[in-house]
Amino acid sequence: MFVHTSSRGRTLLLYVDDMIITGDDPEYIAFVKARLRDQFLMTDLGPLRYFLGIEVSSTSDGFLISQEKYMHDLLARAALGDELTVETPMELNVKLRPTDGDPLSDPTRYRHLVGSLVYLAVTRPDISYSVHILSQFVSAPTTVHYSHLLRVLRYLRGTITRRLFFPRSSSLQLQCYSDATWASDPTDRRSLSSYCVFLGGSLIAWKTKKQTAVSRWSVEA
Repeated sequence: MFVHTSSRGRTLLLYVDDMIITGDDPEYIAFVKARLRDQFLMTDLGPLRYFLGIEVSSTSDGFLISQEKYMHDLLARAALGDELTVETPMELNVKLRPTDGDPLSDPTRYRHLVGSLVYLAVTRPDISYSVHILSQFVSAPTTVHYSHLLRVLRYLRGTITRRLFFPRSSSLQLQCYSDATWASDPTDRRSLSSYCVFLGGSLIAWKTKKQTAVSRWSVEA
């Protein structure tokens, strides 16, 4: 808890768990932290290592971020009951429908796991497409949808040490890549678009999203 008294004599109570201060000027960062300590009760935890489930490690070449601990906790909660791993998060050319399989008697588990995967995709762009597909069925998941969810978890088990790398020395050139699966949704025939953006050698943005309209040909998609 931080206590701050305003110029009007009113006391403000602020509850803040963690704060990240970043920049390329160590002296100014030290100045900012000193000013914060003058106004608030603050503990300096040192260089960033862990924040909201995201692990950060620093080397002479750059920074690595991952959610390895988060994945371990997720797999423990999933309780798969086997040690199987797979090479890909989803089989090639799979097209899931709302009517595939039997409805789950309790969809809570499915929703909880998919929600966890959505947050995990913050550092794992390789599951972005699969998670987008599975998240479309959270309102009424079936046994088939759940089996594909388990496949994603088995894929993560086999790739749990993968991390994103951000080099210290890199160009400031932006490179963007995009693709689309034309009319891939078997229910409404809408296409899926995906893109990723690199700043030099650093992957800084990615997304998979269903298009809002039906494309009449692949070029339009």
